Amino acid sequence: MQNPWWNAQTHTDRRPLLLARNRILVAQRAWLAQAGFIEVDPAALAISPGNEAHLHGFATQALGNDGAARQMYLHTSPEFAMKKLLAAGETQIAAFSHVFRNRERGALHSPEFTMLEWYRAHTDYSVLMVDIAALIAASVRVAGSDTLRFRDKQCDPFAPFERISVHRAFEIYAGVDLLATMDAAGQTNRDALAAQARAIHLRVADDDTWSDILSRILSEKVEPHLGMGRLTVLDHYPAAEAALARKLPSDPRLAQRFEVYACGVELANGFGELTDADEQRRRFATEMAEKQRVYGETYPIDEDFLAALAQMPDAAGIAMGFDRVVMLATGAPRIDDVQWTPVP
Repeated sequence: MQNPWWNAQTHTDRRPLLLARNRILVAQRAWLAQAGFIEVDPAALAISPGNEAHLHGFATQALGNDGAARQMYLHTSPEFAMKKLLAAGETQIAAFSHVFRNRERGALHSPEFTMLEWYRAHTDYSVLMVDIAALIAASVRVAGSDTLRFRDKQCDPFAPFERISVHRAFEIYAGVDLLATMDAAGQTNRDALAAQARAIHLRVADDDTWSDILSRILSEKVEPHLGMGRLTVLDHYPAAEAALARKLPSDPRLAQRFEVYACGVELANGFGELTDADEQRRRFATEMAEKQRVYGETYPIDEDFLAALAQMPDAAGIAMGFDRVVMLATGAPRIDDVQWTPVP
């Protein structure tokens, strides 16, 4: 049986990684302050944990002074709260938040982890790509390393990052024509994508949706090639896979959403933020209908968030898995290795 993390010898072995975590936290805070960000501290309790079909929250009950119970959730991201701050007039904010996601446990996943999220009002979302490349480089530097590592893979954080669209990556690494499975308005064709997936010998279940099939192609055929040797920015996600992002003005099939990869590991998810409250409500309803179909449950919509969204300025935002950056900067094999007190 493996010794618990609080065993003295186990802690001695883990301590260099934890001290590196602290140095990385200090370095990232310094970079954000130098860049003009105001650090905010969003509440973890929320009306809704988020309205994405495959995102799972932790539910709790808040008791009033009279003992009456109100359903609440631990947030899966500080996004809704931070966008309300943008509506209130803030223009450049960042937060290090403990966030909570159910049904997530493994080498790269923990039910509770630290997320760094930041927003820039009146800024194109491509600026966030430069931000995160600089933050990752600063993290590796203070970790005392010159490379990002995960298992037998390496990535140079100081090399210029690669920027590639999702559909181009599917074409190169999987031989799949993703755009051919969407019409001009971005509506998806499940059977067309299923046929291409089967042609490259991927399993497709009868009840798999277009989104399910896309995720399988991405995880099995595309992600293993991303962030090898240098950071990869995987850009222009299909609009159907970007519930909180605005569509590309030049192509409504695609959205201003990107993810950042190193060593085949996703480190961050960024958006040109959607600010149309009516469109956001429609997208939330679609996501919750899919959640009901797959999991038999839904989450409430935060009406306060939609009201704030109508007042929010154009903005770009990004969420980065802080623990994962620490993992790769130190070469740790598991997320638990870089958390001071891992979730039992």
